Amino acid sequence: MPQIFHTHRDSFTISTDPARLDMNAVHDFLSRAYWAKGRPRERTEAAFANSLVFGIYEGSRQIGMARVVSDFSIVAYLCDVFIHEEYRGHGLGKWLVQSILEHPDLQSIRRWLLATDDAHGLYRQFDFIQLTDPEKWMQRLRPFPGES
Repeated sequence: MPQIFHTHRDSFTISTDPARLDMNAVHDFLSRAYWAKGRPRERTEAAFANSLVFGIYEGSRQIGMARVVSDFSIVAYLCDVFIHEEYRGHGLGKWLVQSILEHPDLQSIRRWLLATDDAHGLYRQFDFIQLTDPEKWMQRLRPFPGES
């Protein structure tokens, strides 16, 4: 089990303590995210319960998050990265990604994966690149119930 991680900057805290997560805020964030539209709340709750989740807080208010799905040895998938609209443009997303990559339990990861429509510039700052051999990669995508 990964160790709980905390880091602070100004009035903000990043924490992996699952007890701090505000699932109402998480669900609200993801209901506005292009990649999570239509995701049932119970699926989000199960996904977060089975991931290493980094919450960003101003005091006790959750203002963002990201989660990592990993074997903590070889591969990690970074997903559900979200900063509340009111807090964007202040470097919090960059700080969040940096904190994730510095987490002690993620230091041995050889291959990091993520998918984004609009944040390539952010991730390039941390040496993420386009897939080098996309023809080798495959996916199986199934819709959520009620989604076509």
